[in-house]
Amino acid sequence: MKLRAARAFDPVANARSRASPLLYRDTQLNADVVKVLPAEYFCTERDLALMTVLGSCVAACIRDPIAKVGGMNHFMLPDGEVTDGVPARYGSHAMELLINELLKHGASRQRLEAKVFGGGNVLKGFTSQPVGTRNAEFVIAYLSNERVQVISQDLGGIHPRKVCFFPVTGRALVKRLPHAHDDVVAAEESAYKSRLQETPVSGSVELF
Repeated sequence: MKLRAARAFDPVANARSRASPLLYRDTQLNADVVKVLPAEYFCTERDLALMTVLGSCVAACIRDPIAKVGGMNHFMLPDGEVTDGVPARYGSHAMELLINELLKHGASRQRLEAKVFGGGNVLKGFTSQPVGTRNAEFVIAYLSNERVQVISQDLGGIHPRKVCFFPVTGRALVKRLPHAHDDVVAAEESAYKSRLQETPVSGSVELF
């Protein structure tokens, strides 16, 4: 199935990810679903569902209810210097990228509304300024500064989440996953931590 939607991929990110969005049919939701991975974002005017799994990461689901266009990002750290061509890993870039893509799709900045999820402190050993808390605080502050209304949020805590967002209708579904058995999310975020440590970052950034 061909997607009439915008996905921003950097060549470097492409080498580590996939060349096109992962689209599949979810029979339980009775919907076509695009999976949004860490450091990615997706924007569409089609009647699709956007799906992601979050640990300490945050996903902002933003839409224009009049233009019926919306999207989701999935960022891993609040901010940092882009040294490897993957700007969407940082909230400061991922938010700007998603909003700009929405505007290209016909959204009006004045009508944008957001639902935000994630920021759970799911990994042990990071109790001082945990990255999940920092991500959650960042996304709320960013949207407030941009005057984008947050109409729903599920942030913080210790549990990872599975999030499904329908950009056309604005419907969002959240499933909190068992903390004790979240091997997949913990392994994914720990692996990303290792890759980040191989790349210089600016400032004092606590990596998860």
